[in-house]
Amino acid sequence: MAPLFKSSPIEPPPFSFTRFFTMAEICRGVVTEKPSSASADSSSHAARSEGDANRRLKLVAGVRTVGNNNGLKKARLNISPASFSRSADVVKPSSADGEPNPKFGVASVCGRRREMEDTVAIHPSFTDLDDNQTSNTHYFGVYDGHGCSHVARMCKDRLHLLVREELNMNEWKMTMEQSFRRMDAEVVTGNKQGDCRCEVHGSESYGVGSTAVVAVVTPEKIVIANCGDSRAVLCRNGRAVALSNDHKPDRPDELSRIQDVGGRVLYWDGARVCGVLAMSRAIGDDYLKPYVICEPEVTITDRTTEDDCLILASDGLWDVVSNATACGLARMCLKGNRPSAEMKSPPVNDVSGYENCDPTCSNASLLLTKLALARRSMDNVSVVVIDLRKNGSL
Repeated sequence: MAPLFKSSPIEPPPFSFTRFFTMAEICRGVVTEKPSSASADSSSHAARSEGDANRRLKLVAGVRTVGNNNGLKKARLNISPASFSRSADVVKPSSADGEPNPKFGVASVCGRRREMEDTVAIHPSFTDLDDNQTSNTHYFGVYDGHGCSHVARMCKDRLHLLVREELNMNEWKMTMEQSFRRMDAEVVTGNKQGDCRCEVHGSESYGVGSTAVVAVVTPEKIVIANCGDSRAVLCRNGRAVALSNDHKPDRPDELSRIQDVGGRVLYWDGARVCGVLAMSRAIGDDYLKPYVICEPEVTITDRTTEDDCLILASDGLWDVVSNATACGLARMCLKGNRPSAEMKSPPVNDVSGYENCDPTCSNASLLLTKLALARRSMDNVSVVVIDLRKNGSL
């Protein structure tokens, strides 16, 4: 197998301890632990697909370049809003039984990668009721693409619709499994039809895929479906509770499953399926089937009055920030501490899409993305913070 090379990351701006600690003032001692062990290998995700070895480098639209003393150019790191969609005639302040829609905030950062391959989808009250009433079932999803962004974009546009269709016929576990299978089939069909226009694969984009972590929140339950190494973490009474388990090729049960069907896990800048992909489950990646599967792991958690918030994020955050630290920072924001003026800088574009975001949750998601960048995350970082408090206070 040809060696797998990584594209050189964008040169980051000089790190300023003064600026970082100004941002972290709202934490008041929460950021005390050292970066998680995964930070020692934070670049592993940056080269996890075969397509990354050959893709030509190009700057992302909206990332400005500035000259340095040597006349070279380097990119500024800008926060750009993750896209989310809603229907204006469906989303209302409260659902049919008077339960208010959960508050949420979103931040999505290209970071030090050349291309943005993450997408985010948020659909409050995404199921239909009679008499034009809104439902109390809310959909949140984070999709982390690799090889190209088009599979993640397809998931953003389609997966919630498939979940809604399947929910009319099945219970939650079957709903999620069927929805992910249908999504995978659509992606594979789209790839074979040449829908991809990425430079590496052209019309044969079989080497493109995406993780998917989906949360459906109701007044009584939190349903999580995870496929890949994005993650869902619940903050309950100040403690972090992982609601998903990363699908890594060297996870013992995943390693056994891959070997049982004739696959191999090779260590090339971390554990990789066939020496290529740094996750054992994903939507797409047709060339690695049956070793890489699209079946999600589904957890159903009862909500309690002790629930603070739910965090969904791509591994650009989790590579360098622990579950406990992420929950601690989000919880401090929910307590009402306000970020510095620099933290509140407006997004680069599409600000109108944020009209339904809660300022406190937005501050929490933005702080988490900036903390990931300060800890030298080399990947795209996308974070959704959902306020689960029923009484509005901690």
